[in-house]
Amino acid sequence: MAVRNIVETVAHTLREEMRRDSRIIVIGEDVAKIGGVFQATKGLLSEFGPERVIDAPLAESSLVGIAVGAAAAGLRPVVEIQFADFIYPAMDQIINEAARLRYRSNNGYHCPLVIRTPYGVAPGGGGGLYHNQSVEGMFCGVPGLKIVAPATPYDTKGLLIAALRDPDPVLFLEHKATYRAVSGEVPDEEYTIAIGKADVKREGRDLTVIAYGLMLHQALAAAEKLAKSHIDVEVVDLRSLKPLDKELICRSVRKTGKALVAHEDCLSGGIGGEIAAVIMEECFFHLDAPVMRVAAPDIPLAPYSRHLEEHVVPGRAALEKAMRELARF
Repeated sequence: MAVRNIVETVAHTLREEMRRDSRIIVIGEDVAKIGGVFQATKGLLSEFGPERVIDAPLAESSLVGIAVGAAAAGLRPVVEIQFADFIYPAMDQIINEAARLRYRSNNGYHCPLVIRTPYGVAPGGGGGLYHNQSVEGMFCGVPGLKIVAPATPYDTKGLLIAALRDPDPVLFLEHKATYRAVSGEVPDEEYTIAIGKADVKREGRDLTVIAYGLMLHQALAAAEKLAKSHIDVEVVDLRSLKPLDKELICRSVRKTGKALVAHEDCLSGGIGGEIAAVIMEECFFHLDAPVMRVAAPDIPLAPYSRHLEEHVVPGRAALEKAMRELARF
């Protein structure tokens, strides 16, 4: 058992899986010589060489397009999109090629492709609207694409191994603010966490908060504060955004009777709306209050100004306020 932060866990897991499976290659901007802008691929070039760890030009459409071809030919490529904000040039390749390859080939070809990318706002970083975006809402409606967003080192390893061994494309979202801020024990032996399975990170009886990524940690902190007011909050970590673990979500909501969905992505079109619809369809007669959402306003995230960033990016204070309001309902 080792204690690692999330970015260390990503690097360690990639190394272990590349040793196990010679078909895995890593391709991306600056992933080889400098080990990635966040050091998530540090040391891979020296061990596996330039044929398996490939520095690429600033051309995301080409990155993913090449990887789709490599996957169809029998390799298992891992593409790093340096920031999620840069993924848009590759949307045609992700949506029309990678996600549809199995269907359009009548199950003749699979696309075992993992696309890793850091997303979300690094608080106080001043990165502005081109280094802080949450893009998950744009991909959650794409058939054939799986999406995961781990929040802990333990889950990061288990989900990354599962993604690397999956026969279909997986968008692997890593919240950059958790990279070095969140550490935990990670078993040395290999293990997988099934894609599509959520996890209850905190048991409670009064209301359910459903979150992922950085917002999970904000929700846990707010829940501990509310416990001092005798409000017992259950916190569900989605871990997988597509497919959703509807069974666990509904089991938790039926127990508490109240639900709050939290994400950093914009409110309109965010995954919170889909989860709210699932709860209304499956748990309506168990609800004691309307389903609530905490999310960012519908503006480009995030403002350059640190004060504006603190104002618009949802955090623990916004969660605590909404949780108290829901508990009083």
